[in-house]
Amino acid sequence: MNPVADLPLWAAILVAFLVVLGAGLTLIGSIGLVRLGTFFERIHAPTLGTSWGTGAIVSASVIAFTVAEGRPVLHELFIGLFVTITTPVTLMLLARAAAYRDGAASLGRRAAGQGEPPAEGDPEARPPG
Repeated sequence: MNPVADLPLWAAILVAFLVVLGAGLTLIGSIGLVRLGTFFERIHAPTLGTSWGTGAIVSASVIAFTVAEGRPVLHELFIGLFVTITTPVTLMLLARAAAYRDGAASLGRRAAGQGEPPAEGDPEARPPG
């Protein structure tokens, strides 16, 4: 028989709560990806949903298999660690690439004479601060 099917009630409730929480966070991240308008807004929602959603589901897996097997089962933490490390790095690389692309496009418009900077006397020409 499957040892996970024989979990105590307290462990089954905790595992079910963490799985539903993780799935809900991932769903919120997916909805944010669809609903938000610009690229820079869109990259945050799935990243947070992936990180926190994965954390909750990995925690549920660790609890379920630790209780079922009667010994600490921690190898799932490597999955969570890998996702937690790689997701923000990927976010930063995508954001930098998009910022570079937008900056290059802005320079291309200026070279074509379409995006002239404001005149010196213009109050909007002052640097912020």
